Amino acid sequence: MSRTSQRSTFRLIAAAVIPVYRSLAVPRWRGTENIPASGGFVVVSNHLTEIDPITVAYAVYKAGVMPRFLAKESLFRVPVLGPVLTRIGQVPVYRGTSRAKDSLEAAFAELASGGAIIVYPEGTITRDPQMWPMRGRTGAARLALQADVPVVPMVHWGDQEIVYRDPQGHRTARPFPPKRVDGIVGEPLRASDLVPGGLKHPGEPSSEELATATATIMVTVARLLGELRGEPAPQELLDPRAPRRAASSDPGDAAVPEDDLGSAGGSVAP
Repeated sequence: MSRTSQRSTFRLIAAAVIPVYRSLAVPRWRGTENIPASGGFVVVSNHLTEIDPITVAYAVYKAGVMPRFLAKESLFRVPVLGPVLTRIGQVPVYRGTSRAKDSLEAAFAELASGGAIIVYPEGTITRDPQMWPMRGRTGAARLALQADVPVVPMVHWGDQEIVYRDPQGHRTARPFPPKRVDGIVGEPLRASDLVPGGLKHPGEPSSEELATATATIMVTVARLLGELRGEPAPQELLDPRAPRRAASSDPGDAAVPEDDLGSAGGSVAP
């Protein structure tokens, strides 16, 4: 795979999807110059609704990079959809199985070819009542640190005006008129940004380094989202694996015990 492989197939799909998306959303991204012009990178984003993957993929595609998602393996077994996902180079995530490492290997191959992998570190649509990001899983940090590629934070706000799912799972949709969707592409985060002083053993992050890097990623995502919303991000991020406790936004205090690639439940992307 590469930044341009399967471009013809993807263009056919984009030609069908983009007009529909543009009938629902008016995207306005800034900071797109921060998308690397060459070399592999990992995109991390906040997760508001089921249409987020299109919002982020559209911006990446417009920058000339084929968007590759880590998608739930079950989607690859759906008739028609599965073969399409495979054809356009999406990466299946085998969560909780002996094949989990296959997802990492496929993602590393894409990054080594100079491509981009899009990951939602929260692993699901946010359950924060105010729609702030939650604590993240360590998969995005592992990909970036082991492959020695930058993390590019991309945050957006406005999708929830089109489709909204509250913390109890109730959905509402207001497709028309088209809603404004604002986005920011942040500056790339290198290993030295994610882990102060860099890794002790380059390419081999420890569990503590993964925890620090993951917390740094989520603090960055929350801060950029605060810029879009015009309000400060919360000092503490909701921990989806311990709903009654909040996780510190201080990277040095965070502990992320699970090494999960962060594929999103209920969407076509992680």
